[in-house]
Amino acid sequence: MLVIIAKLSQIPDNGNMSIRPEIAEDVEGIRRVNTAAFGRTAEAKLVAALRDNGKALLSLVALREGRIVGHIFFSPVTIQGENGTHQAIGLGPMAVMPQMQRSGIGSELVRAGLEQLREAGHGAVIVLGHPEFYARFGFGPASGFGVRTTYHVPDEVFMAVELREGELTDKAGVVAYSPEFDEV
Repeated sequence: MLVIIAKLSQIPDNGNMSIRPEIAEDVEGIRRVNTAAFGRTAEAKLVAALRDNGKALLSLVALREGRIVGHIFFSPVTIQGENGTHQAIGLGPMAVMPQMQRSGIGSELVRAGLEQLREAGHGAVIVLGHPEFYARFGFGPASGFGVRTTYHVPDEVFMAVELREGELTDKAGVVAYSPEFDEV
């Protein structure tokens, strides 16, 4: 499993905010932010299960005054279609403490994650999320690439972005997430 060593980045509009890779001491803070953001424990348990099973590709935390206030997680997915099985990256979950949502933290986490995945040579990212939010980062309906999900969700919330132009060309198929996602 490829693990990306992320660079420290400063969120431009607030000098006391930073984004860095997850470290062992962050596990409880990550659990706390995911539970608070989603109002339940399922996403926190998902992150723990993926981490414990060696499926953490990239996990970043946003810190303010030394406290974790945001988290984003990326793990491998496959696209299974007529032309074979292709690798991609799944984004999610992404969480920000409720009192800090809509302050740019989530956007900075997404930007930092996509930049680091692009620099590491990954080709495409898949997400199930709010189209108005993710469209800012180049995401569009995955169906435009012929990529589908088995989840019963509206077409516009299942999205993809190519980190390398043409990455999803001729890779139509169904996205297979790690089995840990079935528990959410």
